[in-house]
Amino acid sequence: MSMKIGIVCYPTFGGSGVVATELGMALANKGHEVHFITYKQPVRLDLLSPNVYFHEVFVEEYPLFHFQPYELALTTKLVEIVTMYKLEILHVHYAIPHAYAAYMAKQMLCEKGIKIKVVTTLHGTDITLVGSHPNYKAAVEFSINNSDVVTTVSHSLKKDTLRLFNIDTKIHVVYNFIDPKKYPTIDDAECNRAALASENEKIIAHISNMRPVKRPLDVIEIFYRIQKEIPSKLLLVGEGPELESLEYKVKDLGIYDKVIFLGNTNDVNKILCYSDLFLLPSETESFGLAALEAMAAKTPVISTNTGGLPEVNIQGVTGFLSDLGNVDEMAQNAIQLLEDKETLAEFKLSAFNQAKSFTLEKILPQYEDIYRAVKSDCC
Repeated sequence: MSMKIGIVCYPTFGGSGVVATELGMALANKGHEVHFITYKQPVRLDLLSPNVYFHEVFVEEYPLFHFQPYELALTTKLVEIVTMYKLEILHVHYAIPHAYAAYMAKQMLCEKGIKIKVVTTLHGTDITLVGSHPNYKAAVEFSINNSDVVTTVSHSLKKDTLRLFNIDTKIHVVYNFIDPKKYPTIDDAECNRAALASENEKIIAHISNMRPVKRPLDVIEIFYRIQKEIPSKLLLVGEGPELESLEYKVKDLGIYDKVIFLGNTNDVNKILCYSDLFLLPSETESFGLAALEAMAAKTPVISTNTGGLPEVNIQGVTGFLSDLGNVDEMAQNAIQLLEDKETLAEFKLSAFNQAKSFTLEKILPQYEDIYRAVKSDCC
């Protein structure tokens, strides 16, 4: 039986927004009515898909407010959309401000005799970086405990949530996912690798929002060591506060001609099909969606061993894990892979096979089961 579901997320290139958007479109393809509610159309949202709706949250300018109160505008919009379209479930991605706004909307709707269930998915920084800050901790804890169902994207994030907050509700682990059919491989005709590198060069990729937590400067340090041993190019995908520092860094190291800055793009799947290796030396990753996307394109991963990354990237099978900041070991592991054609081919295949554990077909039913269970639960 189809359901009416509202999805609240950040509409950006970040992992939580991508997962929420892909989930919503997959639900719509199965016949559910899906309403995206956020301040801008999500970057991967296809509004031409059947059963998909987008509702923009407008925040009015008012001189009294130093910061415009987005959570108030979101709460009001949620009440409006739930009432107008008779939504049954709100699935909010990120604890603040989304779960908090959903709770307030639920209380307002209850006074009108309208019942709505709230499913909250925690993605990482809402817990480990922002949520645990004293200014927000009480609100985050309250929002989690007053959600009808709470999920995290990895066992690591579940442990962090239970460690940082006093949680009195059950937390379900539902992994992030990919659709392998969307990732061409190097053998596919649409993968024009020669456009970026010569035949004897290896292609190394990094995709992130270029924040300090992603350690993009470590990416440059690792690549600098690699290119001294193996002819190679580095593809940097994404934009963020560290981008200018990265440009200065590659110029200082004399490797500017070997680094290609691609900015934000929706063609991540095509870019990854060019790549021989993916670098993700993050300070923390609640899951590591970028690593999973790389693996779906048959690209092994060199990463840190932080957060949920060991649940995705298997040491010595799909790539290698190292301690945070150990750029020498990461570079050596990368060189070891790249210099042996047969070993690299084995890791590529293993990465692809591991990615199959996180397919949309396996994860989507888990969310549907959660929706059905919470919907049937007495209010």
